[in-house]
Amino acid sequence: MNNIIEINGLCKSFGKVNAVNDLSFRVKQGELFAFLGENGAGKSTTINIMCGQLKKDGGKIFIDGLDLDKDLSGIKSKLGVVFQNSVLDKSLSVYDNLESRAALYGICGADFRKRLAELAKLLDFEDLLKRTVGKLSGGQKRRIDIARALLHDPKILILDEPTTGLDPQTRKLLWGVIGELRKNENMTVFLTTHYMEEAAEADYIVILDRGRIAAEGTALELKNAYTADFITLYGVTKDAVKALGVKYKQIPGAFRLSVPNTKAAAELIINHPELFNDFEITKGKMDDVFLNVTGKKLTEGEEK
Repeated sequence: MNNIIEINGLCKSFGKVNAVNDLSFRVKQGELFAFLGENGAGKSTTINIMCGQLKKDGGKIFIDGLDLDKDLSGIKSKLGVVFQNSVLDKSLSVYDNLESRAALYGICGADFRKRLAELAKLLDFEDLLKRTVGKLSGGQKRRIDIARALLHDPKILILDEPTTGLDPQTRKLLWGVIGELRKNENMTVFLTTHYMEEAAEADYIVILDRGRIAAEGTALELKNAYTADFITLYGVTKDAVKALGVKYKQIPGAFRLSVPNTKAAAELIINHPELFNDFEITKGKMDDVFLNVTGKKLTEGEEK
């Protein structure tokens, strides 16, 4: 696959704070790319520079072969952006919000109505077109935000915390739509999220810490590098688990053993078959990866 986004040596400072510090990465066409980091890590600064809303101090950005320094308007036509905070006009109807936005791209009249019908069906908001945006629920607004970003059929969809605060049903709907767009239109999705289960589905992941890349790779590569495997062992005594000589944690009804990798788990089971009658093996989660890479927790969850 070709690189649709190329960022080389990107820098941006605010006073003495280096928000983005010599940042370089690639995003392949059609992939789901997760851009992770705690608040202040440089994610939003990078996105704002890519969208032309913030001037960079140094470095180069190429999007779909276009140089940001030479063709910002061309780049903007390639991007659809869903910001963390809705940018819809709360006093206007859904229809009027989308009509005014489409007009900025020269999409009017019959062309607009056709595109609107496609998006309303895709995102299930056909019954909301006459509703005032200010009266919509959070999930309904988010569907309209995404429709707004998709009006001009962009090649790249930037999603900045798209599902924060949404109920599970709406999150499932939105990810289903995004999956269809990637499958049918080869759309590239550039995602920031605090939900690590969403990040785990990405084709490639970059973790930022203080404006620099702290780790990158596929979810499996990161898990193998920064987390252990876990064996949940049932129906055994604490003394028997202690005798195994591995790190463990007692959880309700079982013990959770930590081993370096799957090979070590297999060896433990082979050497002690009498204990391993009822067990589960799992890899560490992306929450574990993020904590081990940055020393910080990105989301609140069960104790690891």
